[in-house]
Amino acid sequence: MNDLNSVNLIGRLTRDAELRYSSGGMGICKFSIAVNRSVKKNGKWQDEASFFDCTVFGKTAENIDQYLTKGQQVCISGELVQNRWEKDGRQMSRVEINVNHVQLIGGKSDKPEQQKADLPNTPENFVDDSGDLGIPF
Repeated sequence: MNDLNSVNLIGRLTRDAELRYSSGGMGICKFSIAVNRSVKKNGKWQDEASFFDCTVFGKTAENIDQYLTKGQQVCISGELVQNRWEKDGRQMSRVEINVNHVQLIGGKSDKPEQQKADLPNTPENFVDDSGDLGIPF
C-alpha cells in the first residue's frame, strides 16, 4: 500500500503573501493562513485558530501573489512537508504545506473593523526562529 500525504484547508491569510525567486528563476510565494475550529470550553463554544505556513511554486506563485492579501479567504490543496535544520547545535523542524492548488473563495470586507473581527488574533508570543530556509534545489 502506498502512503498518502494530502491536505485541504479553507482559511484566511494572516499577512500579505511574499514572492521571491530561486537562484534558478522559479517563483516561490510564501503565505500563512489561519483556520478556525469550534471547541467547547467550560460549556461554551469558542473559536480556536490554527496557523499554517504555506508555499506555492512556479508560475502559479507568480500569478496568484498579487491576490493573496491579508484577510483574503482561500481554499488550498497540497501536501505536508517537514523542513529540518540545525540551529546552535540543536535539531529543529517545522511542518509546512507545499500548495498545489489555490482558490480564492471569499472577499475581504470593505469595513476595516470587520476584517479585524474575521481574523483570529495571532499569538503574541509566536517567534519564527527558523531563519531563511533555503529551497533545496
